[in-house]
Amino acid sequence: MRLREVHVESIGIRPLSVPLHDPFVIATGRVTVTRSAEVRVTLAEGNARASGLGEGAALWPVTVEDQPEVLEALGVAAERLSGQTIGLPSVDGEQGVSLEALDSLGALLDGVLGGKPVARAALETALLDAWARLVGMPLRRLLGGARGQTTRSLETDITIPIAEPARMAELALGWASQGFRHFKVKVGKDLEGDLAALFAIRSAVPDARFRIDANAGFSAAEAIRMGRAVEAKGLVVECWEQPCAAGDLEGMAAVAEALVSPVIADESVKTLADFERVRAAKAAQGVNLKLVKSGGPLGALAIGRAAKDAGMPIMIGGMVETRLGMTAGAHVAAALGGVDFVDLDTAWLLAGDPYRGGYEADGPRYELPDELGLGVTAIV
Repeated sequence: MRLREVHVESIGIRPLSVPLHDPFVIATGRVTVTRSAEVRVTLAEGNARASGLGEGAALWPVTVEDQPEVLEALGVAAERLSGQTIGLPSVDGEQGVSLEALDSLGALLDGVLGGKPVARAALETALLDAWARLVGMPLRRLLGGARGQTTRSLETDITIPIAEPARMAELALGWASQGFRHFKVKVGKDLEGDLAALFAIRSAVPDARFRIDANAGFSAAEAIRMGRAVEAKGLVVECWEQPCAAGDLEGMAAVAEALVSPVIADESVKTLADFERVRAAKAAQGVNLKLVKSGGPLGALAIGRAAKDAGMPIMIGGMVETRLGMTAGAHVAAALGGVDFVDLDTAWLLAGDPYRGGYEADGPRYELPDELGLGVTAIV
């Protein structure tokens, strides 16, 4: 395939640290401010040029990289790639670009950011955003063709971080007043406290639908015990996310077999090879896609397509990200033609929004307009 020669005119990097309204507490960590990096890439082809944005969000220890390592790695990559010419394939607006056609881009990014998926995700997202703008289409269409173009509506859940049960119920009630009905509830630190919180949320919001995420915090026996207790109380549980440690596929499989609602693998699946291992072990019925786990939109898209082919439910999520990162995830979901569980909510948890555009929100309902690329603009 003949590649178009595109010049990397510049790469800019800055830290992206936005305070949260409430501490974001999960089984394995706690943050009060985003620990992200923004990348801005300008591409030129002939007389045409376009700039794109990307976010790499760290959430240590869920991510091996933390913000300082992400910024350092991106600085090295920027020095190596700025001023270079890269090859990008032609794009069919009906079919989108094939992942195979982007092997050279993948190899280039692996060469400068191999083993650093958070930093890689930021740079890859910015490159793809700039490229989509350069060729004149939304990113979801570039990646998904006609299917991505026509998929524009998503409904997200809202995350309730670990806190005192009364506070978690208060948060859920507040979000319910804004139209949210799907609640991603964090558990995994204290089984009895977790159950008290779940029951308090159901009392406050009787029609709540739960997506329960232990972030690898339980043993299989603990996860099954929670599942049985919740089922006995009649809570509507849509899925159980990552109940056991990432490498405990045997435990995950036991939970998946024991509980009624599907288990969704998150920390266990970062690559396509991970996905195949989890599937072979019957360790989960579905998978959670996150751009920063998989080094960017292309890796997440590859796993999503494999899950679609296997008939497995898909969640799209993120770390603690701004509107920029959430929008990139939404475009991947749209490129897949939609997913079963949308968890693109963390911009709602922030005390400020440094961006505009990307999506139009009516409570939990997002609409993706026909803006080029991601359609996100930095305010400052």
